[in-house]
Amino acid sequence: MTRHHRHTLGRAAFIATAALTVGAAGTLAAPAAGAATPTGTPKLRLIAASDTVTVDRWEGEPGVYLDLGTYVTVDGAPLELRVTRKSYSDPVVASQIIHSGGRTVTKSLPKGLVKDFSGLPGFLKISISDPSGRKVADTSQTFCPNNQAGRIRPDAPATSKYPSSCSDNPFAIGSVWGVDKGWAAATIPGYGSDDSVDLKPGAYTAKVSVAKKYRDLFGMPDQTRTIKVKVREQDPGGAEGLRAGGPGKAEGKSLEPAAKPPAGRAGVPADAPKPDLRALPAYGITVNHGDGEGAAPAKDYLAFSATVWNGGSSPLVVDGFRRPGAKTMDAYQYFFDAKGKQVGYTPTGTMEWDPRVGHQHWHFSDFASYRLLGADKKEIVRSGKEAFCLANTDAIDYTVKNANWHPYNTDLATACGEESSVSVREALDIGNGDTYSQERPGQSFDISGLPNGTYYIQVLANPDQRLMEESTANNVTYRKVILGGEPGARTVTVPKYGRVDAP
Repeated sequence: MTRHHRHTLGRAAFIATAALTVGAAGTLAAPAAGAATPTGTPKLRLIAASDTVTVDRWEGEPGVYLDLGTYVTVDGAPLELRVTRKSYSDPVVASQIIHSGGRTVTKSLPKGLVKDFSGLPGFLKISISDPSGRKVADTSQTFCPNNQAGRIRPDAPATSKYPSSCSDNPFAIGSVWGVDKGWAAATIPGYGSDDSVDLKPGAYTAKVSVAKKYRDLFGMPDQTRTIKVKVREQDPGGAEGLRAGGPGKAEGKSLEPAAKPPAGRAGVPADAPKPDLRALPAYGITVNHGDGEGAAPAKDYLAFSATVWNGGSSPLVVDGFRRPGAKTMDAYQYFFDAKGKQVGYTPTGTMEWDPRVGHQHWHFSDFASYRLLGADKKEIVRSGKEAFCLANTDAIDYTVKNANWHPYNTDLATACGEESSVSVREALDIGNGDTYSQERPGQSFDISGLPNGTYYIQVLANPDQRLMEESTANNVTYRKVILGGEPGARTVTVPKYGRVDAP
């Protein structure tokens, strides 16, 4: 499958949203003696839903992922943070937004506290001991406030207004993190080797607390939750099933296409809001040797991930309509006024059915193009991937005006149709990006015959300019790569892009 699913996006958002049952281990503690909480500021507490948990150790994994059933509850007022950077050469900065008495107060968080857009680093401290009391592990976990798990009170808002995930896209620009009043956010780790702890099957005791710098910052009481942990060994057959949630689920019903192709003369009012497709630099850049699908082992392919996002004033909405007996769909781009009323449309190419395993959905043509350029930035190799099913896989900048924090279509299953479909609607919401990994031959670059040296991966949005957008000045980016090694064992070095060190 060539869609690059974000392994952090949305994972906690799909935990069952039943109200938490808080037992003795998670009793809400009162503020420390003498502590005063200003009106309008959130009251944060660390709780544990249970004093016992079971975690699985999967064969082949570097360790276990410590989902210990702990949560940060918020009461009094919502917890809201804004995380931004001016450019890729500037650091990521974070501020707390406090809404009180009709006023909005912005409180800057300490410089260097937040490194990226995945959450608050080193927020949770976890100490693990074996049955004899010997400490066997000390670790910390990043906390994503958007990992909402459910309400803690029946009078809390029925749904949270904040996004349901943090972004681990290295080229994200702006995020909004928040926990609504009367809600709790799970303190769960992301899936990745850096998040695991090497524990053998058996019984342990975990002591969980919030790091002092965050307790001081948010006025949290000094609490330690003690949890009995059973590590259970599992065979690898179920590992993929366990990982299949998260961004593979849609947050709402899928967008419905119009009942029939638009009638009347095509046209778009000059003042109608439009999307703005912006290309981000390539990342996740590696060299694959062969492909396991019949390619010669000595073949070398440069694989990468790339994102195009919408920073405009309107969603990109494209409908496809299939004529009787046709193998393609006619595609139309729609335009809406500020109130969401459709005010125009224009033909914009075609959609085609991709029957290959891992695809099996309708692709919109000419959304983006990927090319490998020489040191002189002249084209050498072009990726065969130029048709896409649009989906909001990545939160890129939720601080832009009218960004949709709750996009419907977050994976291919939500809007890409079936082979028998007569119409589909594909959309890219404001503030959201669509990421693909170019992994297979024909999509990745065949570098087998290229000499070692400097090259550039070009990501080009709207290559034929069939889509109408606010600007085409930000449709292209370049990522420098340096090829080395020998045939069949080529290497790639990827310099930093400003401050972003993400090969």
